[in-house]
Amino acid sequence: MGMPSGTELLIIFGIIVLLFGAKKIPDLAKGLGKGIKNFKAEMKDVDEEVAQEEPKKVKDSEETTSTEAPKTTTQA
Repeated sequence: MGMPSGTELLIIFGIIVLLFGAKKIPDLAKGLGKGIKNFKAEMKDVDEEVAQEEPKKVKDSEETTSTEAPKTTTQA
């Protein structure tokens, strides 16, 4: 199942115009655009928070490994 062809897109667009009316379509597109913009902004915020927490995790793990007792080996 691939992308719809030109004819299929025209049929879909015609159905949308019949359901919502020509005056409502710009409002729907505007709302969709705002929703996508807000979603991207929130994803960026989450990525920044994760990036800020990663150095803390690395620092904590370095501290625990540096306090471990050295391993001794005996040679026969």
